Amino acid sequence: MKAGYLGPKATFTDIAVQNAFPDSERVAYSTIPDCFKAVKSREVDMAIVPFENALEGSVHLTTDYLFHELNPPIRAEIIVPIQQHLMVHPTQLKNWNEVERILSHPHALAQCHKFLHHQFRGVTLEQMTSTAAAAKYISEHPELKIAAIANELAAEKYNLQIVKENIHDYTFNHTRFIVLAHPDTEISPALKATYEKTTIMVTLPSDRAGALHQVLSAFAWRQINLSKIESRPLKTGLGHYFFMIDINQSIEDSLVRHAFEEIESLDCKVKILGSYSSYHIQE
Repeated sequence: MKAGYLGPKATFTDIAVQNAFPDSERVAYSTIPDCFKAVKSREVDMAIVPFENALEGSVHLTTDYLFHELNPPIRAEIIVPIQQHLMVHPTQLKNWNEVERILSHPHALAQCHKFLHHQFRGVTLEQMTSTAAAAKYISEHPELKIAAIANELAAEKYNLQIVKENIHDYTFNHTRFIVLAHPDTEISPALKATYEKTTIMVTLPSDRAGALHQVLSAFAWRQINLSKIESRPLKTGLGHYFFMIDINQSIEDSLVRHAFEEIESLDCKVKILGSYSSYHIQE
């Protein structure tokens, strides 16, 4: 089975794939849209992409592709503990605290804001497509006074030296990854499922007061627990939004299905992204 993921090798997405699907053939893609395209065209059997971080919130590119494109459903989510480390090329080890640039994914840079502000104030922070891409760049430019923020696997893969461990600002730092696959593709994560979830996106009727309240009430009076609600622009003009909602129950629950029917009767549009199990990787 082929598993496409946001690469290059040794990203946190790669860690998610290795733990959840250890027997799969891993195929790295350089961007999140490339991952969506690959699973949609069946170039791979499933695609694993980052969806949400505990510190930085949703990955907006993933959210927007889920709403605006026709994709295979979400079949699982994988929760991965995130540990960020500062690393340099071994040739720069002696003067690592004199680096002129620090490279990483924008979420990783934000997660380490306090450390960077106190230890490397004034040093240029450069955004990369992934933490592993930053580590790979460091390995290919030993002559430059640069450092990367990435995980331990990246340090091993690209032969870098970790000079500061666990530099993220908060100890509880986890990222939620989603697995996309066509309904006829059987997936069996090598992890124990913790609970069931359903993710939907709702578009409200235009200019009607109380519409969002009515949507939430459809869940509230049925005592259906929601773990997340977030708005994103519809990209049709200012003030136009859709709402992403996570429900802590399976779509097979009759109360959930009846809630959807009530919401649609209010002239709201409901897009079901998937009903799936959640899996957690232990630290």
